[in-house]
Amino acid sequence: MSFFRTDAREYEGLLEAALLPDISRHFALFINSLADKPSNELYLGAALVSFVTEQGHICLDLSHAEGRPFYDPHGRYICHCPPLKTWQKQLLQSGVVGRPGDFVPLVLDSRCRLYLHRYWKYENCLATHLRERAQKKLIIPEAKDLGGLLRKYFSSLTGEEMDWQALAAFTSATKKLCVISGGPGTGKTTTVCKIISFALELCEKKDVKIALAAPTGKAAARLEEAMKFHRNSLPASEEIKARIPVEASTIHRLLGYRQGSPYFIHNKENPLSVDMVVVDEASMVDLPLMAKLFDAVPQNVPIILLGDKDQLASVEAGAVMGDICSEEMVRGFSKTYAKAFERMVGKRSITLQAQQCPEGLQDCVVELTKNYRFGPESGIGQLARAINKGDADGVMNILQDSHYHDVQWYPLPHNRLMASALRAPVLEGYGPVCKAKDMPRGFELFDRFRILCAIRQGPYGVVGLNRLVERILGGSGLVRPGVELYPGLPLLITRNDYSLGIYNGDVGIVAPREEGRGVVVCFRNLDGSFREIHPSRLPDFEIAYAMSIHKSQGSEFDEVMIILPDVDVPILTRELIYTAVTRARKKVSLWARPDILQIAISRRIRRHSGLREALA
Repeated sequence: MSFFRTDAREYEGLLEAALLPDISRHFALFINSLADKPSNELYLGAALVSFVTEQGHICLDLSHAEGRPFYDPHGRYICHCPPLKTWQKQLLQSGVVGRPGDFVPLVLDSRCRLYLHRYWKYENCLATHLRERAQKKLIIPEAKDLGGLLRKYFSSLTGEEMDWQALAAFTSATKKLCVISGGPGTGKTTTVCKIISFALELCEKKDVKIALAAPTGKAAARLEEAMKFHRNSLPASEEIKARIPVEASTIHRLLGYRQGSPYFIHNKENPLSVDMVVVDEASMVDLPLMAKLFDAVPQNVPIILLGDKDQLASVEAGAVMGDICSEEMVRGFSKTYAKAFERMVGKRSITLQAQQCPEGLQDCVVELTKNYRFGPESGIGQLARAINKGDADGVMNILQDSHYHDVQWYPLPHNRLMASALRAPVLEGYGPVCKAKDMPRGFELFDRFRILCAIRQGPYGVVGLNRLVERILGGSGLVRPGVELYPGLPLLITRNDYSLGIYNGDVGIVAPREEGRGVVVCFRNLDGSFREIHPSRLPDFEIAYAMSIHKSQGSEFDEVMIILPDVDVPILTRELIYTAVTRARKKVSLWARPDILQIAISRRIRRHSGLREALA
C-alpha cells in the first residue's frame, strides 16, 4: 500500500532510481501526491533538486540541465531532462511550485533556478542581511584618532607598500560587515587579534562582549591558540590585552544548539547579546548555518568573517565565502571608501582601485596577499599560487624542479606496489609516534606528518590506506593491528559530542590504562594538559593515519603526503588540491598521475546558487 496518491510505477523508467538516494525519490513522489497537476516533469524536478542539494548545490539550474542527460558526481547517467519551456510550464501548473515569495514547497525564480523552499529562504535571508550591512554608510569614529590608532597597530603604514591588514582593520571599524580572505600564512588571525584590540581602544564602554566562533571544534581550538599567542605581542596596554577574549566556541554552541532540531535558541526573535562577532574558517560554513548566524546577530553589531576563498567550500550546501569574495562581485573599492581610508592614513594609495560606484559589498571585502610563511623561494607558496591560477604546466614544473626542496612529485605506483612504495615514508612519518614514551611527545610527533586522500574507498582512498599503514607498522613490530584499539592508534572524531566536549575533527591517541587493563583514548586540551576517555563513551570515529582532504580543513602539519586516485573523479578540483597543499608548513609530497593532476587543476568547483546575483 502506498502512502501517496501517485503510484511509483508511473515514474519507472524516468530515471536510474538506484543511483538516487531513497529520500530524493520518495520526496518526488510526495510532492507529486500534493500536486493539483502531477507530471513527469514535476517528479524529475523534485527528485533532482533534492539530490543536488545533498551534493552541495543550493538549487537546480534548469537552464543548465534542460534537454540533456543528467549525471551524478561520479559521471553515471541518471536521466534525460525535458526541454526548458515544457519543464517550466509543468512545474508552474502543478500547484506546488511557485515564484519567490510564494508559500509553496518548491520555488522557481526568474533565472530558471528551482529551489527547495527552505533553501530559497536561507539564500534570500542571507543576501538581505549582507546587502543591508554592506550598503550602510561609512561610520568614522570621531571620539578617537582613528588614523593614529591605525599607525600604532600597523607600523608598515608609514612605508610605500600597501598594508592590507590595516585596511581590514579600517573596514572593521567603519562597516558592520568585514570579510577578510587570505591563504595560510597571510596573517588572518594576527590581523583579527589587532582588530579586536583596536576595537577595544575605540570603544568607550569597558564591558565589551566579543564572540569568537568557528564551524568546528578543532577550528575553534586553533582560533583560541592563535589569540592567546598573538595578543602578547600587541602594541597595547596590559589592560587592553587582558580584555581580549581568548575563548572560542563552535557556531552551533554560540547560537544555542538544540538536540535533534535544525533551529537554535538564538535567532531573529532572540538575538545574541554581543558587541562583535568573529567567525574563523568561514569558507567551511554552509548556507543554512550562515543565514541562521546573521539572523541571530543584531544589525548594529559588526560581523567579521575570516577565511580562504580559494579553499574547499563547505561539506553541506553552499559556497558562501566564494560567493561573497568572487571576482565578479569584488573588483575594487568605491571612491568614497578609498578616499576615507587615504584621509585616515594621510597618504594616497593607488592600489585600492577606486571605482565610480556606490558603497557596497566591495568595500567590505579585503584580501590579504602578502605571505609571511611562504617567501618567494618557497616551493609550497609557488605551488599554491600556480594551482590557484589553474596553471597545470606550471604546477608540474614546480613539482619537478630540484631547486625547491619543500615540494616533490612521485609517480603514482600501481596499487599492488603501494605497500613497498609507502613503507619508507610511513615508517619515517609514523614510526617515531609509535615509539613515543609519553603522550605529549606522541601528539607532537603525530602533528608533524599526515597522509591526505581525495577519496574514501579503493586502494588510494582513506579506508584502504589506513589499513595499509597499519600493515606496514605492524610488519615492523611497531603496532598490533589485530587488536581493534591498540596503544598508539590515532583516532579522528567525526561527530560532535557536546557533553564530552569532543568535536568533529578532534584527534585522540589510544593509550594503555595505568592499571594495565584495557585502553583509554587521550585528547589534548587547549592548555596543553590531557584527558582520558573510555572508548565506549566516544562518539563516531575513524582511524587517522590517512584522512580525507575535506577533513583536514582547519588543520596544519609539518609535512603532508597527498595521494590522488588513479582515475579521474569529479571530486578532484583545483580547490581540493590547493586545500591539501596548504595544509603543509614545511614539506609537500604529491603522489599522482600527471594527467589526473592536470585534469584536477583545470577543474573548478561549480556550486549552483543565486547568492552572487542576489548580492549584486
